[in-house]
Amino acid sequence: MIDKDIERNRYNIKAKLLLNKGVYSNITPAYLNALSYEYYFRTLEGKRGKQAKLLEIGAGMGENTPLLIDMNYNIISIDLSPKSVEVMNNKFSKCENFSAEVADMEKLPFENEIFDVVCSAGSLSYGDNTVVMNEIYRVLKQGGVMIAVDSLNNNPIYRLNRYMRYLRGDRSKSTLIRMPTISLIDKYTEKFGHAEIRYFASITWLVPLLNKILSKQVVIRLSNWIDLKFNIKKSAFKFVMMVVKK
Repeated sequence: MIDKDIERNRYNIKAKLLLNKGVYSNITPAYLNALSYEYYFRTLEGKRGKQAKLLEIGAGMGENTPLLIDMNYNIISIDLSPKSVEVMNNKFSKCENFSAEVADMEKLPFENEIFDVVCSAGSLSYGDNTVVMNEIYRVLKQGGVMIAVDSLNNNPIYRLNRYMRYLRGDRSKSTLIRMPTISLIDKYTEKFGHAEIRYFASITWLVPLLNKILSKQVVIRLSNWIDLKFNIKKSAFKFVMMVVKK
């Protein structure tokens, strides 16, 4: 079984459990390092416009979609898992500005230059980096923006943790290989022509030690202060990238 099928089956199983329960209100995003997601949504809100058309790739079961709906974008959310898409369509059935489709981010089933915004929350490693980048570029209008929040793969501690999860069967091998790097961010910058990047959770690797001598609240405040003050990329765990199609 190829990795893409492994991931599709993994998320189909999760979504099927939810469909069997018939309860969708409990789908809430588990934001690790909330500051990066706050910045992500704030950036998206700043780019909304009248009748702006947004494509959300790798949307899962719509964990991040409610805030996009509240921004009044005209949204199409896609995911490779049919069951996840079914969950989204059930959960957001009353939203006139929303639709969900089963689609592969490597082969977007849309015409050229039809979206004002493409966004991704933690999904870039689920497709070939170059292919996905080119597909996003293709479907964006001139002057359109791509906004993503994701994990960074430069810190060896994070790479080791992800490899251990792969050994436990919680990840497929391709997601390890395709995890975003600073090099990938540079490729997006070169492809699109303009980029704004913010890095977050640069001291996450120190948190277990800091928690032994400081309270959790103090550690969070310290981490956020460092991120806002210095924008450190080499040790960052998360990043938010906005690129503009020139």
